Amino acid sequence: MKKKIIILVLILLISGIVLFFIKSQKRNTDELLLYGNIEIRQVDLSFQVAGQVAELLKEEGDSVKAGELLAVMDSKDYEANYAQANANVAQTLAVLNDAKSKFDRQAPLVKDNTISRQEYDTLLNNKDRANADYNAAVANQTYAKNQLDYTKIYAPEDGIIMIRVQEPGATVNKGQTVYTMAKTTPVWVRAYVNETDLGNIKYGQKVKVLTDTVDVNTGKKREYTGQVGYISPVAEFTPKTVQSTDIRTNLVYRIRVYINDTDEYLRQGMPVTVNVNLNSGTQNGYGKN
Repeated sequence: MKKKIIILVLILLISGIVLFFIKSQKRNTDELLLYGNIEIRQVDLSFQVAGQVAELLKEEGDSVKAGELLAVMDSKDYEANYAQANANVAQTLAVLNDAKSKFDRQAPLVKDNTISRQEYDTLLNNKDRANADYNAAVANQTYAKNQLDYTKIYAPEDGIIMIRVQEPGATVNKGQTVYTMAKTTPVWVRAYVNETDLGNIKYGQKVKVLTDTVDVNTGKKREYTGQVGYISPVAEFTPKTVQSTDIRTNLVYRIRVYINDTDEYLRQGMPVTVNVNLNSGTQNGYGKN
């Protein structure tokens, strides 16, 4: 009798476990779950001239604002070139002013033959030559100023320093990476959808994006709102890195979900779950536009 009771309890226990497993695996027909990864645009920052790095003002992980100074190169040679360019401008301007005054003063005398036509042409040519020299000096001054400005690196947009490649004292070439920066926006999820579910995905469709990180304030996974901003027109085979509820090889379409309420907790490559509400009662699942 005791053995029968034990067997009955085991049967009930196993049945309960199986029933729980079946229910937990049952798909909610009102929602579509997609799995993807966070992607953030990155930019390699470099000096536009060659030289020796004098100072790096940011470390990896530092937040930066658009226009903020990030790095400085030893600029002594570029400052000297700019000073020389300024001197050339002043010198050629003096020559130009002298040539103009001589021409303006003597050119009218050609009418009464006080000076010859040849002398008149010489005065005109000297003025034109001085003007050309001055314009060339101004162009060289602008170039030297640009070269001097290129000895500094400024943040092109708001972002976060991801990689500090160089150190002060290093000699770098023009265009050689000094920092790698991740932009604050845009942030999107790269995900893939099966062909059978493609008809449930639309441009501008609102979705929920959940990370694996639990928010200590709510005790729930961090949740963000987003919208579908790109649907690939071309099918491709499921990438090996894609997580899917259907593990067999299949043709899928890549989509991009832009996240609206970004914060510092979203990181490049972070795995996330995209929850698409298939409730036909609303246009975008989670509310109307």
